[in-house]
Amino acid sequence: MISNQSVSEAAVDALLRVLPTAVPLHATAHSGSAALTARFGSSVVASFVGSSSADLAVVLMDASSLDAASGAAPSLVSSQDVLRPALESAASVLGIGVLGDSRVEDASTLFLADDTQVFELSAGGVVTGWFAIRLRSNGTIGGGSATINKAVLGNLGRINNVEMTLTVEIGRTRMAVRDVLSLEPGAVIELDRSAGAPADILLNGRLIAHGEIVVVDQDYAVRITQILDVVEGL
Repeated sequence: MISNQSVSEAAVDALLRVLPTAVPLHATAHSGSAALTARFGSSVVASFVGSSSADLAVVLMDASSLDAASGAAPSLVSSQDVLRPALESAASVLGIGVLGDSRVEDASTLFLADDTQVFELSAGGVVTGWFAIRLRSNGTIGGGSATINKAVLGNLGRINNVEMTLTVEIGRTRMAVRDVLSLEPGAVIELDRSAGAPADILLNGRLIAHGEIVVVDQDYAVRITQILDVVEGL
């Protein structure tokens, strides 16, 4: 069985890979809420609901990192927009589900809760931020699959006819706002994937499969080549 500790460590590792900071950060599990001294009033918070659910929060004490990531117009880009990709990356280890809207709020209650795993984010021995994740027990992760209790499955049966957004993604990239503002017709944006690489198939923004792009009756389509397991990548 995959422990909550392992899931939390996988989440913070995924967060750090995308977190927009000038230098790479190192995560250290924090123990003892009494020693927490950071101010969490401006934390960026989001909740994930799916096969496993969690509350996530991140706060960076170095405002210059957020301004740099915002590009030429930091006043037009909110901190939740800047940190949203990092939270999405952290939530990606939780399996199939939906990450709710990110928001800025006081996350002291989340950071200080007994069932929350808190990580110090530091560079060169100096703490520059914090990450918190609290897993909620609507399902159990283990044995290579996610087991959702019968009550949850029964509730999901009520929404079988609800339509969800399926997206096929051939690649992505990250751009500073200054570069986005300079785009014009004819500009070429290089993506992070080579020609012929499998496309990602996302359900409501959550990666569920890989496939190859094909043409059917002069329309683009995707042929599924791999269905991902719920906990693949943990």
